[in-house]
Amino acid sequence: MRDFQSQQANLNKQLEALDAEAAAYSQGSAELQAANEQREALLAQRFSLWQIEPGWLLVAGVLYLAGLAPCWLFWHATLLAMDQRPRLHESLRAFYLGHLGKYVPGKALVVVLRAGQIRSPRVDTTVAACSVFVETLTMMAVGASLAAAILLLISRSWWLWLLAVGLMLAAGVPTLPPIFRRVVRMLQLKRLNPRIERAIAGLSFRLTAIGWLSISVGWVLLGASLWATLRAIPGGAAAMPDLWPAMLLLTATVTLAMVAGFLSLLPGGVGVRDYLIITLLAAEFGPVLSLCAAILLRLVWLLSEVLISAILYGFVPRPPDYADPPNDADAVHCDPGLQRS
Repeated sequence: MRDFQSQQANLNKQLEALDAEAAAYSQGSAELQAANEQREALLAQRFSLWQIEPGWLLVAGVLYLAGLAPCWLFWHATLLAMDQRPRLHESLRAFYLGHLGKYVPGKALVVVLRAGQIRSPRVDTTVAACSVFVETLTMMAVGASLAAAILLLISRSWWLWLLAVGLMLAAGVPTLPPIFRRVVRMLQLKRLNPRIERAIAGLSFRLTAIGWLSISVGWVLLGASLWATLRAIPGGAAAMPDLWPAMLLLTATVTLAMVAGFLSLLPGGVGVRDYLIITLLAAEFGPVLSLCAAILLRLVWLLSEVLISAILYGFVPRPPDYADPPNDADAVHCDPGLQRS
């Protein structure tokens, strides 16, 4: 917020200096016309927070939660492939509640929350923890891949493209089924759960491919959430390019910023995520709109996570502590083709 106020104060100083300079120009001169155009551009970036449209922020929040849904479904499918039997409402509750853990340094609480919330006689804690790593790293790998592909088309900044490729490799390589199985064996998780070998044997390249396709849709929805956030800001709609170029830029912005923020291990990717959003948007939307968008996006996403978590925590029951055989009508079955042959 202080950064936003500083930007607005700087705009006021620029306007005062421009007005003083324009007073020296003769009426109808090219210099005066250029000064007036510059003044209009500066005025477009000056606004009050009270002018923000809350309806668009609501749309941004809904799009954010919808964008996470493919990741939830992939996590559910991963648990099924690993021979666990969660129910849809159980994995839904654990998934969104677990997101609150990313605001704790190191983000290990994400794994603790999710595994603890999904644990039941039908879901082993150790296997659930492994599945969280599969889902989360797959999401980050898909995001970094999309960022790299889009930046190659729309940006001349090679350092951003190289950053995206590096993040893709860092997040994606460990999720390849043979490598993930080797990592689990190296960590000797069999000591915690002798059945872990059977569980990780269910991971397959087909499951990974399904995850990549579905999560790609989720990332586009997250880019649309940033689009709605910009529409909420005065002047954001006017500065917006055509829909498809805008969605390419905004999807690349969200993907790269979120992945870099995640791998930084800072709580909520604070600082890293915001810096990349401002950097990628500044050329198209200007520094003030970009800064405001970064701040609003963080607030909207945080409030959305808190709200959905409160609803799920209060109204969706957690898995029971007693043995309860799975109800076929209540579970999403894992396609046998997802199992490793």
